[in-house]
Amino acid sequence: MNAPFKLRPYQQDAVDATLNHFRKSDESAVIVLPTGAGKSLVIAELARLARRKILVLTHVKELVEQNHAKYQSYGLTGGIFSAGLKRKENRHQVTFASVQSVSANLDRFRDEYSLVIIDECHRVSGDETSQYQRIIGLLQQQNDSLKVLGLTATPYRLAMGWIYRYHYRGFVRSEENKPFVHCIFELPLSYMINRGYLTRPELVNAAVAQYDFSTLDQDRFGEYAEKDVNQLLSKHKRVTRAIIEQVVELAAQRTGVMIFAATVDHAREITGYLPEHQTALITGATDLKVRELLIQRFKQRQLKYLVNISVLTTGFDAPHVDFIAILRPTQSVSLYQQIVGRGLRLDQGKQDCLVIDYAGNSVNLYHPEVGEPKPNPDSEPVQVFCPGCGFANIFWGKTDSEGRVIEHYGRRCQGLLGVEEEESPAEQRERREQCDYRFRFKECPHCGGENDIAARNCLQCNGAIIDPDDQLRDALKLKDAMVIRCAGTTLSRQDSRLRITYHGEDGEELNESFDFRRPAQRHVFNRLFGRRLANGQAPKTFTRIEDVLGIQALLPAPDFVIARKQKHYWQVQERIFDYQGNYRKAY
Repeated sequence: MNAPFKLRPYQQDAVDATLNHFRKSDESAVIVLPTGAGKSLVIAELARLARRKILVLTHVKELVEQNHAKYQSYGLTGGIFSAGLKRKENRHQVTFASVQSVSANLDRFRDEYSLVIIDECHRVSGDETSQYQRIIGLLQQQNDSLKVLGLTATPYRLAMGWIYRYHYRGFVRSEENKPFVHCIFELPLSYMINRGYLTRPELVNAAVAQYDFSTLDQDRFGEYAEKDVNQLLSKHKRVTRAIIEQVVELAAQRTGVMIFAATVDHAREITGYLPEHQTALITGATDLKVRELLIQRFKQRQLKYLVNISVLTTGFDAPHVDFIAILRPTQSVSLYQQIVGRGLRLDQGKQDCLVIDYAGNSVNLYHPEVGEPKPNPDSEPVQVFCPGCGFANIFWGKTDSEGRVIEHYGRRCQGLLGVEEEESPAEQRERREQCDYRFRFKECPHCGGENDIAARNCLQCNGAIIDPDDQLRDALKLKDAMVIRCAGTTLSRQDSRLRITYHGEDGEELNESFDFRRPAQRHVFNRLFGRRLANGQAPKTFTRIEDVLGIQALLPAPDFVIARKQKHYWQVQERIFDYQGNYRKAY
């Protein structure tokens, strides 16, 4: 059967990447395509090419229906297994199913499947008891060569980071196990927009007013307690009214407006400020039939404003939407991209989509991916080259007014050694070796090996590494020990000695000297400070004191310094760098 749709070039590339990968490997894989890139067509083409049974999973009935419809358009017949769609069919070669329905009926999926495709796969967790993992585990019992493919626009979870380990362009996202092993194809949002496949977002700063949620505590998923949000918003009703007045004013030249509220109470307040006959409110409690009717009226342009609380972020397709107003806080890049993606589909006469963030979320729509939570609100993605292999890492960090990196929070280089970009992930796997350069490290006291700053045992010799919290706790118990929170250092020369003064935040000082005439003392200095120069970006072996003094601003300062009392002076015993424990560091 010939395909009724001609795949776009990038969609065909994604299909080819999948076929090439699974011909050579059984390891799980991810395809990353922006919202609106046509993931359902990629799924339909893969299903059409399949010769054995496959299962297509997703988490909402709208996506089950959408993916099934694309497959049926090939003139092929597939089954639907979804309680929400009132169908329980699993005898076809291709079954489109909701993860909830399959998980509740595992006994009906005892056949041998060759491939599981998971749409919106960033929802897959690493928990073996989760619905997705239970299904995969069962199907692997029937076929130990089961292939698992995920598709998503946002391959990370806030509490987990990246959902895969290795990228086909030759770098490592994580040293830890993840739900997926490889990313085998990725297309950036900018590619889609620049080539006219998606509508250009017109990102505008809120000119009238915006909320400040920065004082609220977040959970590990980057979300806020509804009670806290309602309490804050109740004090800013004037702000909400002013925002909606601006939204209505700007919407005069727009066709479809979606407003994303923070809570149910907030959504009701917003709805009260909008034209009643042009507005619909949808929450998680909205009756399904009422919800479908309201969405249909919105799509038919009988309604102009659609207010919701994160219930229309996936599986919702209204191409005429050309104004997105974000009035809810989130630290989830995934959720933010899904929200904005509602307005990026092409439509006749649509020039752009106005996007205004009234919640100060400060998410970079085009380059948000770092894969780790932001260390602090001032952080931004920065490029850091590895001194060892030259790989261009992307870490959270800070830049000066001229864009130079002044600080970054990366630990280890993400580059894969000896990997060519044109190689398949399966070929890369044969000689997969991550660059071992560490920007931040803990040194083994037994063999001198460099380890991750959270390591408890040395990777090289397996010797125990003293926990910094234990070091500090033990030192604080001693009467003849001094522990300072180091706020900075000053350097000076005394003949052949380099003198370092450590300044405590309460005015304390500790001193130590390194005699540069002696190779052993130069070695200790370089191991402590030269190796960490410029946040580990430019390690240097110093031989002359004047060279050190010339770039002392780039030398790192330890977070804590521990000294023991000798007869007439304090002798520095330990310097703790890159501390991440329970004790407060210097302000």
